[in-house]
Amino acid sequence: MDRSAGNVGYWCGLSAFAFTVAFDVVQILQVAGVLRFPADEILIYGISLCIVVPFLLEMLALHHLTANDRRFWTHASLIFTIIYAVFVSSNYVVQLATVIPARLHGHSDAVRVLEQSPHSLFWDFDAVGYIAMGLACLLAVPAIDRVGSERWVRRSLIANALVTPLIGIVYFSPAFSTRLLLLGFPWAITAPLFMLMLALMLGRRRTAARHPPACRWLESPEQPAERP
Repeated sequence: MDRSAGNVGYWCGLSAFAFTVAFDVVQILQVAGVLRFPADEILIYGISLCIVVPFLLEMLALHHLTANDRRFWTHASLIFTIIYAVFVSSNYVVQLATVIPARLHGHSDAVRVLEQSPHSLFWDFDAVGYIAMGLACLLAVPAIDRVGSERWVRRSLIANALVTPLIGIVYFSPAFSTRLLLLGFPWAITAPLFMLMLALMLGRRRTAARHPPACRWLESPEQPAERP
């Protein structure tokens, strides 16, 4: 196992967890009317953008710290994580660098097509991104053990995957409303939870890599090494 991958995965997972919790707080404050434009959108898109790289590296570390016979699943999960990263990053950069500055300078009409409003182009980008995140969680499940502490990681991944259809309803329902947005509230719990649980698991795997078994042939039961 790669100890450096474990270190990166652990700390990036904790970062992704922290930024996701921060996003949840800002989203709640926006819905409650405490935050208004432009502060609400700058914080929401800015914090969301900060989730992308740590989460991507967390999933990359999971791939490197998984046994070879399960890496098909982590590879598939990583592919969907990349899809998430590409779509949401495109959206957030456009909102922060183009749309919000234009609106602040009174040029809203010029960037109307780029705004993330219900059923717009970048609304759909955001939807694809978070649906891809849910699929990444689902595909990672077979790579996690059913016993010991890892079973809780499996359950957190499954929980976030099960919330994904709700995300689809929120984004693609013909009539969007704040009440409908609340349907996706479970994601505010399951997303940071699985990121934290995964980070803690990677930390344990990092520790295991630091203290390998005394006998090399115990590391891989499927392909035992020859005894000296």
